Amino acid sequence: MTAEPTTAHSSRWPVPPQDGYTVDDLFTLPDLPPHTELIDGSLVFVSPQRDFHSTMIDLLMTGLRSTAPPEVKVRREMTVVLDRRNAPEPDISVVRTEAVTGLDVTRYQAADVLLAVEVVSPDSEARDHEAKPHKYATAGIPHFWLVEMTGTDQHPVVRVYELDPVTKAYAPTGIHHDRLKTGGPFPVDIDISAEALAAL
Repeated sequence: MTAEPTTAHSSRWPVPPQDGYTVDDLFTLPDLPPHTELIDGSLVFVSPQRDFHSTMIDLLMTGLRSTAPPEVKVRREMTVVLDRRNAPEPDISVVRTEAVTGLDVTRYQAADVLLAVEVVSPDSEARDHEAKPHKYATAGIPHFWLVEMTGTDQHPVVRVYELDPVTKAYAPTGIHHDRLKTGGPFPVDIDISAEALAAL
């Protein structure tokens, strides 16, 4: 009896078109991993999350939803179409209520987004610090928050930015360590201390 020859496991990755992928491709390519993003025509796959990432999103979602006015909705990890070659997935988005047309919605347009929030992970640091804020600003999203874990004490910090309509760039309006208190896109007051995070 002879053994069957063994073959190395192989994965079939989609071959990108010459000009890169488009938003239509993002929503029609089969078997893409969950939370795949489109950045400059390239597909970006997400690494497994750290507990900080998931828990920080929960903390901010709860705080935002507790004070959100009726004209907005708070959404987690939904695709935002910026243009035909860019469709990132902010960790949190605040969108206009009229954009939420049903439970089968799979994406929002940049014009319907008032706030994009990115919680930084080791694999997304460059995108979250550089590429995404620039693209969100260019698309006209008025508010952006960048959330990180700083220092050895694993303390959250939230950097808050507002769009300058003249320069089409974000200007910093605050750095928050224990309490996130800001007026945009609506009045927010959230306990973001290490203790609040640990309590979840």
